[in-house]
Amino acid sequence: MKIVSIDRFEGTLAICEDQDGRFFALESAELPKGAVEGSVLRIDDQEGTLSIDEEETARRRSKNRKMEDKLFR
Repeated sequence: MKIVSIDRFEGTLAICEDQDGRFFALESAELPKGAVEGSVLRIDDQEGTLSIDEEETARRRSKNRKMEDKLFR
């Protein structure tokens, strides 16, 4: 299983970053419903299906908020 996060959208493409820091594009139409910038996606190696990892997405957002709070206090 591969884990990627959505960095940004450019037109009809979602620019994603993998665990090694490499960027690649996925068609927005291929994304699971509800996927937005910052969503963490799991890609099933055998089937190639995409799903949102809600728990990891929430963990990363919380971590980012804490860092922002420290920077902008």
